[in-house]
Amino acid sequence: MLPRLIIQSWRHNLRRKALAVVTVLFAAALVSALLAVSIDVGDKMAREMKSYGANILIEPTGQAVLPALLGENASPLPSQDLLNESDLPNINNIFWRNNILGYAPLLVGRAKANGRDTVITGTFFNKSFPLADEPGYHTGHKVISTYWNVSGEWPDDEKTEALVGRKLAESTGWKAGDTVELTQSQRRLRVKITGILETGSAEDQQLVLPLVIAQKLFNQEGKVQSIRISALTVPESQLSRKARRDVESLNAGEYDSWYCTAYVSSIAHQLEEALPGTAVRPIWQVAASEGVVVGKVQLLLIVATVAALIAASMGIASLTTTSILERTQEIGLMKALDARLWQILALFYAESALNGLVGGLLGCVAGWGLAQLIGRELFGAALNFNWIVVPTVLALSILISLIGTWIPAQRIAKLYPAEVLYGRH
Repeated sequence: MLPRLIIQSWRHNLRRKALAVVTVLFAAALVSALLAVSIDVGDKMAREMKSYGANILIEPTGQAVLPALLGENASPLPSQDLLNESDLPNINNIFWRNNILGYAPLLVGRAKANGRDTVITGTFFNKSFPLADEPGYHTGHKVISTYWNVSGEWPDDEKTEALVGRKLAESTGWKAGDTVELTQSQRRLRVKITGILETGSAEDQQLVLPLVIAQKLFNQEGKVQSIRISALTVPESQLSRKARRDVESLNAGEYDSWYCTAYVSSIAHQLEEALPGTAVRPIWQVAASEGVVVGKVQLLLIVATVAALIAASMGIASLTTTSILERTQEIGLMKALDARLWQILALFYAESALNGLVGGLLGCVAGWGLAQLIGRELFGAALNFNWIVVPTVLALSILISLIGTWIPAQRIAKLYPAEVLYGRH
């Protein structure tokens, strides 16, 4: 009997039912899009935040400790305090290896450039660094420092080429295509400038060379001073902050949970295990800003989702109220025929649930398209589909339809058959 009544109701009230479905559709589309974005926004935002640069710094233990003890004027450390370039592949062997987006080793010193005392930095630009399971792997500042603005061409990591910092270029008149002679002790070499580098940082006053060229200039073949790493991390939690203060204070369960979560502190800890004799320090200014921004974006999405649900519920309530007023004689007749109140309510709730189901299904399709549009416009990449969105949106669509029906449905209990059938309601 109930299915027949629902079919007849749809047949005679198609326009109003369509309006209810459309109301749920718009809400479901917005909710499904926001859920899809919210689920994937952490990774997408974290990748976008990598434009601020590396979030982990690796240094030799002595080099990291001595400046704190002796101050900024500490004498340069000898070569035995440097890191071995041959240890770099160990970075890709940690538990969270897939979260390492890239890294760039650094070797910094001073040399004469065309007779001028100049800071020289050796690093990776876009270095081919084949791995056992990824022969096409590349890393360097072109990967991890997307904020680097290069006017001209990036140097080849295997050639005697260089970038000149913008401020240094302005003071010397050097430009792309010029050749600069570098002198350090008895070693001399000539590098060709391929572009002007602007970072808004110390590099603007430096000459930046491929690492292998800087190693030859400073007679430090196979050595690096530090390594900048860009890692994909999750925002800090109470557990990660506890581990940050003292890892030894974690019990076994807490340690396993922390170690197996991509916190910047746990990744740094694993890197320190993979590279003995190093001090691995998160760059907290970058890491903390990532967590704050992602957290605020997710909160904004939650607020927008709740607002959409409330608006949809109010729309459903308005439509249901109108429907009940139009169908008072039908309701009165059912009561006169000894229909129970719960049976009449079941009819309206069943109709509402069906509206929510149909609107939710259509909203999932529309919402997924909207999510893809948001992903491509904001992040330049499609969002990953997560099947949990579908049952969640369907459940929410049915729920808001039922909630929207609940208040106007209370009017049914106040309708008396005699008054309704005589038109006195």
